[in-house]
Amino acid sequence: MELRQLEYFVTVAEERNFTRAAEKVRVAQPGVSAQIRKLERELGQELLDRSGRSVDLTEVGAAFLPHARAALAAVERARLVVDELAGLVRGHVALGTVTSHRADLPGLLVGFHEDHPAVEITLAEDSTDQLVEGLRTGRFDAALISVGATGPHGIELHVIEDQPVVAAVAPGHELARHPAISLDALRGRPLISLPRGTGLRTRLDEACAAAGFRPHIAFEAGDPGVLARLAAHGLGAAILPRGFAEERADILRVLTVDPPALRVRLALAWRSGGPSGPAGRALVARAREELPSVD
Repeated sequence: MELRQLEYFVTVAEERNFTRAAEKVRVAQPGVSAQIRKLERELGQELLDRSGRSVDLTEVGAAFLPHARAALAAVERARLVVDELAGLVRGHVALGTVTSHRADLPGLLVGFHEDHPAVEITLAEDSTDQLVEGLRTGRFDAALISVGATGPHGIELHVIEDQPVVAAVAPGHELARHPAISLDALRGRPLISLPRGTGLRTRLDEACAAAGFRPHIAFEAGDPGVLARLAAHGLGAAILPRGFAEERADILRVLTVDPPALRVRLALAWRSGGPSGPAGRALVARAREELPSVD
């Protein structure tokens, strides 16, 4: 008994026609008929009734059909297991990340490499918008991105950090004496921000639009450290995650911004349904274990 015989039999049973079945399995019709006849001789029973205009199952054929399907399904599962293992031996995984965060990516990647030394790992930095697009197109298997209260459509999230956005100014700035300010206090003032396409900038633009004004962005930089240094020199108020700003409290005054809904979340992200390759799926599973969720 051969797998192709079972495949041809199941296909004929489903199509109830030898010609359509032959087209589906891409084999000449005489070849399909011959293999099913060979299977019937081996079993000592006819499986198909060929007397009518359509092909019907005999009583024996109807009883045999679910077992044939189960055998084919078991073989397919076995192939998938082999493919998964092969992918983890010689696969590739692509990870993207926003510029600045406190997640231990090096530790994650070192551990993954030790377990899967033959898997090629690539890491690239980009803005949240570009990373999300990369997830959707398959350029990245997973990415660390910055998001608001809800995530992008078609993307699954594992939230690692959730913190408020603050304004950070030089000690001599006129706002420095206020531990907390309203968002409206930033209206018309020179602000120092990450560029468009980043999660934090998107949150800022959305909050200001809801308050009825557009932020006056005097300086943009992709590195939050540069934003902090510009603010420390009195060039404006840097818009930063609270944790990052508080680490530089020796050169900056950190101002809470109302409304408190102005928050930014760092999340591990992947395309809904999971990465297509076994190495990508393994990395996402490991990252979800090693990077604790705040949800």
